[in-house]
Amino acid sequence: MLAARLRTGSDMSFALTTDALRDVALAAIERARRGGADQAEAEATQGKGLNVTVRQGELETLEHNVEKSLGVTVYVGGRKGNATSGDFSPQAIATAVDKAITIARHTSADPFAGLADAAQMAREVPDLDLYHPWSLDADRAIAIAQRCEAAGFAVDARIDNSEGASASSNDNEFVYANTHGFCGGYRGSSHYIGCAMVASEGEAMERDDWYTAARVAEAMEDAAAVGRRAGERAVARLGSRKIATQTAPVLFNPTMAAGFLGHGINALYGGALYRKTSFLLDSLGQPIFAPLVDIIDDPFIHRAYASSPFDTEGVACERRAIVERGVVRGYFLSAYSARKLGMRSTGNAGGNHNLVVAPTVAGGLDALARQMGRGLIVTELMGQGVNPVTGDYSRGAAGFWVEGGAIAHPVSEVTIAGNLRELYQRIVAIGDDVDRRGSKHVGSLLIESMQIAGA
Repeated sequence: MLAARLRTGSDMSFALTTDALRDVALAAIERARRGGADQAEAEATQGKGLNVTVRQGELETLEHNVEKSLGVTVYVGGRKGNATSGDFSPQAIATAVDKAITIARHTSADPFAGLADAAQMAREVPDLDLYHPWSLDADRAIAIAQRCEAAGFAVDARIDNSEGASASSNDNEFVYANTHGFCGGYRGSSHYIGCAMVASEGEAMERDDWYTAARVAEAMEDAAAVGRRAGERAVARLGSRKIATQTAPVLFNPTMAAGFLGHGINALYGGALYRKTSFLLDSLGQPIFAPLVDIIDDPFIHRAYASSPFDTEGVACERRAIVERGVVRGYFLSAYSARKLGMRSTGNAGGNHNLVVAPTVAGGLDALARQMGRGLIVTELMGQGVNPVTGDYSRGAAGFWVEGGAIAHPVSEVTIAGNLRELYQRIVAIGDDVDRRGSKHVGSLLIESMQIAGA
């Protein structure tokens, strides 16, 4: 049996034990076998969380959640059916499986459907240190959020409003099993503190935010530091003005850089490729990015949010190059999309893992601003003006105008545009101020030139 070792914690914070969760998934698989399914997979999950939001020092929301679910997918003669249940009783499990089988018998056969190949199932499950529960009760969460917001208000007298501050903690556990004999799972935690502040001056009003997030509560920034950062960012935007329409360098801060590169990553997903809705069709081996760009998909970074020893189909994950010296070396494929493309799963059912973009210079946003000399720093993007088929890119932006390598004034109501294939070739520097709060670990990113539409 290809049973991956289940990772558990020693606390009693979950309603079910890991063994009980495993038994639910395996019971669903066994029922599917007896019901005539050729193949089947099941995922049993449980989770709990606390989320608090305060505004103007007063409690706005207090949410406790405890949840569990079972998802079952069966394959009968190349036909697929799936069903879910929030009830783990034997009768509910049987009902969900039988419903999935009934659905499968009434769908069309698909020669590409089915479990991932048995040979690709994970056999070793390294402990990636993803589970660190935080003993956060409601009173403490409220106090943390209040301290965060108060620090934001204390930054400047011009900060006269708030969109709220939040503190949250969530724990989850899952077990995935399939008829290849694979059964594996693990626990995870995620914690968050953040706030958004509003600054006013005359008729002008600006807002900005900041947050910290980690799997380990102690790894987060202090709540007061988060509030101060949000307040400082809001005040810095006061006095924004338009700029003339022109072509100039554009510098994305790390948060914006992750989204900018994310459009290219999404274009390398198997679903977009086999549907031919990607501007990066047939890009393997092609120099899509500037030669200085290196991107690694790394599922094994301890405590990182997108780490996992296997994907949502049980396929073993691997650390691999996606972009090497600007050349595309890998796609993101599930079993289904891989078969559609005549390839093998890359262990990315469920998406990319931690995308690590190598810095090219020492220093962050300030250093790249000095290198840029004159141009636009982008700290916020608006709108959905990205065409995934053509790569055409046009989005509303706000940020700061740079002259002589230093910030001259804030900027608002501009649009930046170009084609992503061309823009990716114009990347001239990547800073080492890496933002690791999400799945894309990248620093500030400097584009040699973009079209900027202003006044």
